Amino acid sequence: MCLGIPMQVVAVDGFMARCEAKGVERDVSLFMMQDEPVAVGEYVMVHVGYAIQKMTEQEARSAWEIYDEMLGDVAEA
Repeated sequence: MCLGIPMQVVAVDGFMARCEAKGVERDVSLFMMQDEPVAVGEYVMVHVGYAIQKMTEQEARSAWEIYDEMLGDVAEA
């Protein structure tokens, strides 16, 4: 199973971005998004270190709510 993580862009330097999610920052490649500029403050779906698509803040929040629920279910088991 593959899992994409919604992250907010906090800095952009060429084809690399510094992204943050839940207090964790990572360097993310924007190489796969060459045709769609990404700006600071926007949200992207990150998979294995690559931004693969833009998403809205609401989509990112909804995804994190689902992930938090799944993690809660695992912790209770």
